[in-house]
Amino acid sequence: MYEGRNTELAMQHFPIFLNLAGRRVVLSGGGETAVAKLRLLLKTEARLTVFATEPCDQVRAWADAGRITLVGRAFGPGDALCAALAYAANDDAGQDARVARLARADGALVNIVDNLGDSQFITPAIVDRDPVTVAIGTEGAAPVLARAIKRDLEERLPATLGPLARIGKAFRGAVEALPFGKPRRDFWQEYYFATGPRTIEAGEDAVPPALGALLARHLDTPEARGVVDFVGAGPGDPDLLTLKARKALDKADVVIHDRLVTPEILELARREAVLVDAGKEGFGRAMAQDEINRLIVAHAREGAHVVRLKSGDPTVFGRLDEEIEAVEAAGLDWAIVPGITAASAAVAGIGQSLTKRARNSSVRVMTGHDMKGFADHDWRALARAGEVAAIYMGKRSARFVQGRLLMHGADPLTPVSVVENASRPEQRVLATTLAQLEPTLTQAGLDGPAIILFGLAPRRAAALARSLDTPDVTSEEIAL
Repeated sequence: MYEGRNTELAMQHFPIFLNLAGRRVVLSGGGETAVAKLRLLLKTEARLTVFATEPCDQVRAWADAGRITLVGRAFGPGDALCAALAYAANDDAGQDARVARLARADGALVNIVDNLGDSQFITPAIVDRDPVTVAIGTEGAAPVLARAIKRDLEERLPATLGPLARIGKAFRGAVEALPFGKPRRDFWQEYYFATGPRTIEAGEDAVPPALGALLARHLDTPEARGVVDFVGAGPGDPDLLTLKARKALDKADVVIHDRLVTPEILELARREAVLVDAGKEGFGRAMAQDEINRLIVAHAREGAHVVRLKSGDPTVFGRLDEEIEAVEAAGLDWAIVPGITAASAAVAGIGQSLTKRARNSSVRVMTGHDMKGFADHDWRALARAGEVAAIYMGKRSARFVQGRLLMHGADPLTPVSVVENASRPEQRVLATTLAQLEPTLTQAGLDGPAIILFGLAPRRAAALARSLDTPDVTSEEIAL
């Protein structure tokens, strides 16, 4: 069990909200660039000092109104002492470099406007619904994109969001009467998305009484038991998650996930959610199914919203029935959120379809091994010409599958595609025939999850340019 995140993302600039109330911030410059920064800084409670030999009218007006302290000279040594932040906004590269050097010597963090490389911090685009603030940063890579996102959020977020947040903040102490966790979260969910917006239409004075009535109702309601969502994480690409799966992850208190669920998908869970690795590996390490069942039930009985996150679709080789039976036996509510199964992603990766008129009117979804070892199937039926099968967990059982099919009369030249890491950036496609499935698979040295598509060969077009974000497939890998 772990509560952290494992991700390969590397942010150069870590986003934080810095408390500037009563703290000193200095800025060198008195022109348009300085004005643009000061407009933003004046939204804070910082003590602003501006150094400028020729300040523009707006800077003088702010000084006359007592909103800033204006020093009518160039920035000098010691001017950034005890300052939290320093801005160089002189519209002159040489001057800005000088200011930055002096401010750093004084111990302040320095931003040189429009000079990302020499700045110690950046100022993001901001959507202000005080006290709700949304900061948008692109690490300097795409300011135009940041402004577009800001504009979109400005249109989406209602002006009443700020007042609702201020009223809610004042009420937080009273809400501590509710049990910690899901009960409090349910209360705030109802306030911000139902009671609050509906009540504030009559004016801000109508909100506090409605908030008190809402709290009384939640206190009188017996604590709700937890729920369990069995959620399909899809084959690995976060873009293939369903909207319903995303919503479940947004609400989850506990996420019990399989080994094949990618870090990028786990990143989408609530930051406060507990992540539990219940990974299983064929012929390898595994958490016992009884222990997984126990964990699901134990967390839900404590009132948690549990997401049992399974790669692909939970109804396909996911031991779903056993887990549902355990949840039902505990008297808990549950729901299934289907996902895109690996077979669908794999067949899309080779540019084919699982069924085709005049070829096959059915498709078999099979597992290469089960709890007893290599899985047995109706090999004679599958060996008929035109049959198609998606074989899960087939890497270790490939020789067994190959032998059974050949023994029952399958054409040795039947095409077979092996798709490793379907839908992911490291997707790899191997094209071979039934006769060459082994040793081709062993020689390829696949180490990721793989689907064997019996009866299907990659289309040549799949190896050429991709119009979406699907990975490339080399010609060597698809050559028969």
